[in-house]
Amino acid sequence: MLNDKKILAVIPARGGSKRIKNKNIRPFCSKPLIVWTIEAAKSSRYIDRVVLSSEDPEIINIARQAGCDIPFVRPAELSTDTVPGSAPILHALENLPGYDYLVVLQPTCPMRTAQDIDRALEKCVGGNFNSCVSVSEVTQNPGWMFSIDSEGYMSKFLDGELAPRSQELPTLVRLNGAIYIAETSWLEQERKLVSDESIAFIMPEESSFDIDTEKDFRLTELYMQNFILNKPMDNS
Repeated sequence: MLNDKKILAVIPARGGSKRIKNKNIRPFCSKPLIVWTIEAAKSSRYIDRVVLSSEDPEIINIARQAGCDIPFVRPAELSTDTVPGSAPILHALENLPGYDYLVVLQPTCPMRTAQDIDRALEKCVGGNFNSCVSVSEVTQNPGWMFSIDSEGYMSKFLDGELAPRSQELPTLVRLNGAIYIAETSWLEQERKLVSDESIAFIMPEESSFDIDTEKDFRLTELYMQNFILNKPMDNS
């Protein structure tokens, strides 16, 4: 609880991933990928309950062993490739009323920590905002980007003859998929997690890995092994 607000965390994890078989429960640095997110959520100072939304028996079993609540099994019709990402979240909210804020934590972001979650909650709940989403800063200058037509010709992505200097650009960010927070009554009305009312919670690049492909999986695991788990102690 934060500022007397009850907070529910939902971890959406359906089975049948196409690009990486059994992605959500595949071993990642010695434990199933989803367990990293469950442990981060359970270590939060503010989250009152951590639940799983899944239709897959194996994912459910592993999540339960890791201490995640399983209050329902996600309906099969909400577990297909074509279902909007907000649908299972709204289903969870309908089945678990009585919370003031909802936090969505995707299991494909194992680098996200309890401290990241808590800082995002402090910004959103503490500032009385309706929605907050985690982002990371974009380092590439969009002035050097081009679109390509069907014949292969390029055209500048931004208007203007010259690319703006990086120091002249506003802060540019991208969604990193790690944390979504919404006030529950607002979410029930808007039916989506991100809108023009969402504020940004900027996370460092090293915490913003989002696993979607086999390459993502291997690179993220390598980074975790070499720079996080084996990080030398700071004795200064």
